[in-house]
Amino acid sequence: MKLFSSATSVFVRKVRIVIRERGLAGRVEEVARVPVEAAPDLVAVNPLSQLPALIDDDGICWTDSGLISAWLAPQGEGASLLPDYGTEAYWRVRRVETAGAGLNEMMARIVYENRRPESERSPFWLERWEGNLTRAFVVADAMCPEPDVFDMGSLTLGVAATFCDFRLPQLDWRALAPRIAALQAELEKRQSFIETYPR
Repeated sequence: MKLFSSATSVFVRKVRIVIRERGLAGRVEEVARVPVEAAPDLVAVNPLSQLPALIDDDGICWTDSGLISAWLAPQGEGASLLPDYGTEAYWRVRRVETAGAGLNEMMARIVYENRRPESERSPFWLERWEGNLTRAFVVADAMCPEPDVFDMGSLTLGVAATFCDFRLPQLDWRALAPRIAALQAELEKRQSFIETYPR
């Protein structure tokens, strides 16, 4: 398999962690790409030129970190990252995962807007997205599992928390989300998290 990757993308990091947790690292070649460069091999897999993108062993293309992670989750070895489909536990994990994914989306919007020349940035949207992010951290914290829980939901919250530290260090998210802070502290001790820490 081939994963189009980036060392700093929060979306890619989620997939890279799943790969390591499932013991699939030896089966996946990671190829670094910069989405804005629209490299032909990336565009051939994902015409949106977004990361992550995966080509499986049958040549099928997979895009979107949530979809790729869910497809990889039952493969390989180790504890399941997703409970059995349709169970109450399954939907609980997916709700937490979706809360973490929402944090990631808001942060990505803020980061990209701040990369524009200052004269082209929208104060309206930055204020709105930062408000959304603040509220979302509070809501996600209320559904955050205990620090010893490791599944697709906790994984997604953990990578979101570290991405906020990495890209938006001015936001005091720990004051809003102490449960997520405790979870992040435990997750970042895992080898899969250490190996994929954004650099």
